[in-house]
Amino acid sequence: MSMLVNVILTVQILTALGMIGLILIQHGKGADMGAAFGSGSSGSLFGASGSANFLSRTTAVLAAVFFVCTLALAYFGNARPASTGSVLETPAAVVPVAPDAGSAAAIPGNAATGAAAVPVPAEAASGSSPIPAK
Repeated sequence: MSMLVNVILTVQILTALGMIGLILIQHGKGADMGAAFGSGSSGSLFGASGSANFLSRTTAVLAAVFFVCTLALAYFGNARPASTGSVLETPAAVVPVAPDAGSAAAIPGNAATGAAAVPVPAEAASGSSPIPAK
């Protein structure tokens, strides 16, 4: 199954790159007007309008292949064994935490270590005055 998904994914990537290249090569609607007034596009490899038909049909075929590959990848990505319940219904794994003897000593002002408590400043350190009340 994994090999088939890899082949489909490779075909999809190559198809996408081919479509990007073909779309960038194509001329817009305004380019056809230049050919009517004797522009150089009439002497191209495919003729005056042959390139537009060839490129647009090739782009349509590549788009169809890309769409089929996308549907196949969606099908194989969704085809997994049915679970018995939701992820939300299963209990979370509980990891026991051993108490660390060094963690209480690392806190300054802890009563267990006998150190003095850290004083809290009474006013804001920025020096701003309090907002007056009416």
